[in-house]
Amino acid sequence: MTRKNNTRLLADFGITTPALSLDDGSLLTSLIVVRHVPSRRCVCRADWQGQGVYVKLFFGNKAKEYSLREIRGSEYLQRAKLLTPQMLKHSRLRQIEGQVVVYEEIKPAENAEDILLRASEANQLTLAQKIVKTVAEHHSANLIQTDMYLKNFLVKHEAIYTIDGDGIRPFAVLSKKGALTNLSKLLSKFDVLMIDQHLPTLLGIYTEVRKWQELPNIGKVALGIKAERYKATTSYADKKVFRQCTDVDVTKTRHAFVAVRSHFSEFALPQAADKLDGYITPDNIIKNGNTCTVALASLNSSITSEDKLNVVIKRYNIKHFWHGVSRALRQTRAATSWGNAHRLQLLGLATACPVALIERRIFGLKSKAYFLTEYVESPDIITFFQQSSDIVSRANAVKHVVQLFYRLCLLDISHGDMKATNIKVLTDGWVLLIDLDSMQQHKVGIAAKKAHVRDIKRFMRNWKDQPSLYNAFVKAFKVVYADHAILQTAEILE
Repeated sequence: MTRKNNTRLLADFGITTPALSLDDGSLLTSLIVVRHVPSRRCVCRADWQGQGVYVKLFFGNKAKEYSLREIRGSEYLQRAKLLTPQMLKHSRLRQIEGQVVVYEEIKPAENAEDILLRASEANQLTLAQKIVKTVAEHHSANLIQTDMYLKNFLVKHEAIYTIDGDGIRPFAVLSKKGALTNLSKLLSKFDVLMIDQHLPTLLGIYTEVRKWQELPNIGKVALGIKAERYKATTSYADKKVFRQCTDVDVTKTRHAFVAVRSHFSEFALPQAADKLDGYITPDNIIKNGNTCTVALASLNSSITSEDKLNVVIKRYNIKHFWHGVSRALRQTRAATSWGNAHRLQLLGLATACPVALIERRIFGLKSKAYFLTEYVESPDIITFFQQSSDIVSRANAVKHVVQLFYRLCLLDISHGDMKATNIKVLTDGWVLLIDLDSMQQHKVGIAAKKAHVRDIKRFMRNWKDQPSLYNAFVKAFKVVYADHAILQTAEILE
């Protein structure tokens, strides 16, 4: 986070001085925002009495209530002898209305979500095993983490620390159903393919810690994980990213709706349609169709002249009056792409990072819309195969494409336009999915499977004139997919 953004976020909470005074006169200095909920809560790294600490700041009418709930949760964990940062101070703030809870800094440590972003498949499983063991210990102590996010677990070498006492709830007796529901919420945060392959192992670890006589029903737990994942994903991608939140800054006027990813807020992002259109010129247009125009542009940083952000601007055009009427009350395709990009990111699937959604409004009705993503300098998969002769690289690309398909299948997500040009190959051999305006996350499994079959058929048509690649993909599909019925329906296996 840049210094300017950090200053702006602190100012949003009324913090405009370099130091915060507590009720005993001690000072918090060098505050760096780590997480925040607008107008309510802010987590910062800071210095206090000569040591590095983490602080949770609470604001609003219920600040004291929430701070006391935070303290109680921390005390529950400590009494159960579960690893959690030591609480050093609870205080009110002097300069502004608010409460603060000060914790020791655990170092070196990193939250589990950040570790998973770069972990190998083997390390992902190892981390999942450790956190499942930790959650089983919570449940054995009749405690539940109601805010079940991987960011609420700190990893220090082999040790797992639980943070966010605000989400810890005690139970006189924790039912088996309640425990498995909570465990399902945790497992829904991990890669769907890893969970599909290793669920029995993870349940075995949980069962051993709980001293249960037998494994829970694997099928029922799998359905519970799927339900929790769908609930969390739709809540985030269909609702949260369209309103002001930690990840997104939203501005609404009579003439426009603008949503910008928070960590891109330092860039000079034009928010009016006419100014955005100025970035689309004959020299930088990538695609120019009747309903969609795509261009590559560069945005300047408002902080340093050296920093630039290369973006792809996708403008969804209105062809004529009646087309405009038909689109005015429906969700724009730009908004669909915006939500789907966040959906894939939340699920750990690579896509171009969403930068902004901008919709022009006329008397409150939707009109021309723009979807901006970070530009990814990578070839599409057709170009990759044309340029690469390395056998290992080509085999890895085939495997990763098929694994992408299988993840989408397990998640009941269909892309809707599986042209090879919509899949890019990254330098490490992993693949990235773009062009998300036809993507759907299906609630009904039958509809999802039918749509997935269509995706496979469309993708395989890319290789109808290249038998060696076609057969390589068929072989990979056969290895990766546990259920070949889908492949048979897609007519790539007999």
